[in-house]
Amino acid sequence: MWHSPSGLEFEGGTASKSLMCWWKRCREGRNIDLRFLHRLSGSEFAIVGYLPIACAFPVPQYHARMKHRQLEAFRATMRSGSITEAAAMMHISQPSVSRLIADLERVVGFSLFLRSGRGLTPTVEARAFYKGVEGMFVGVDRLEELARAIGTTRSGVIRIGTIQSIATIELPKAVNTIYRRLPEIGFMIQSRNTPAILDAVQMHQLDIGVVGRQPPYDGVEVLFEITAPYVCLMPEAHELADGSGLVDLEILAETEEFAAYGGAFPDSMMSMESSLAQKIRNRSRLSATNMPVAAALVRETGVLAIADPFSAEQAVLMGGVVFRPIKQDLRYHVSIIAPGRDRLSRAALEFVDVLSGQLSKRVRDIQRYGPPRHS
Repeated sequence: MWHSPSGLEFEGGTASKSLMCWWKRCREGRNIDLRFLHRLSGSEFAIVGYLPIACAFPVPQYHARMKHRQLEAFRATMRSGSITEAAAMMHISQPSVSRLIADLERVVGFSLFLRSGRGLTPTVEARAFYKGVEGMFVGVDRLEELARAIGTTRSGVIRIGTIQSIATIELPKAVNTIYRRLPEIGFMIQSRNTPAILDAVQMHQLDIGVVGRQPPYDGVEVLFEITAPYVCLMPEAHELADGSGLVDLEILAETEEFAAYGGAFPDSMMSMESSLAQKIRNRSRLSATNMPVAAALVRETGVLAIADPFSAEQAVLMGGVVFRPIKQDLRYHVSIIAPGRDRLSRAALEFVDVLSGQLSKRVRDIQRYGPPRHS
């Protein structure tokens, strides 16, 4: 075996003699064009140069390629800053991580980490390389999510968060449609307020959210949105209960008492004039944090309440109250949101279509001022 000054090793035979000859000519400063692959004695050698000094090195019959596991080890080490923690993240031994990193360094052709005390410091090249690796894993993560979504087409659970106003009538109707149409699909339903639903959808804890605040929403995709007019909730025995047409809040605020709903007075509703909001505030001694309690206060005390039409329908079904449409244009917003349409299964998208259709129909019915009573 012959050792070159650069540390290369060449082993006997014609290939060895030819390489030794080329190496000596390079050392003598002769310009030799060696930019080609030359097959000698069954081995391939890459001869690189066209300089006074050239370099010859063996190239295997296969080309080394980056492996996913090597990139995983590199990513985990970059994130944790430690081989030990990277090993724990990957559930493998520390030597295994070190070996994967070393193999990756041989493939890419540059060092990835420098040891500093007990820790590791990424090289400049490693930091630049990491950006590309992280981008690749984001793509892989999205593919995994897509695969899970496709997998729930025939089976799986759709996780839904909904505001109270949609929870007991419209949502169960939509669930029933999909429940009977797709027997392999399950549902997990939670009733929360809008901020909590937004947080859960952003963190991918819920697949679908039904929220009641005006857009825009950060970090989610709006799949459907609609507005509906607020209505006036009143006791069945109220003198206005059997009437028809619109009621004027300006007139009612002169004589009637009101219950605030959700802990907020009507000035938080869209488009209400400040003077009217002040009048109603002055006529409000009761406040409820949810619609069932507000409806109970209306039924028992005889006060009026301004409610969204979906909650008002729930209250009517509980008995003892009716609702009338309002002259003032106060709008209630409902939106269906998700982390992204492309992250939902076909079953989940089908559910969104069904619920959207039901909400649209319900709003059309309200705008036609359907019967104020439900038997």
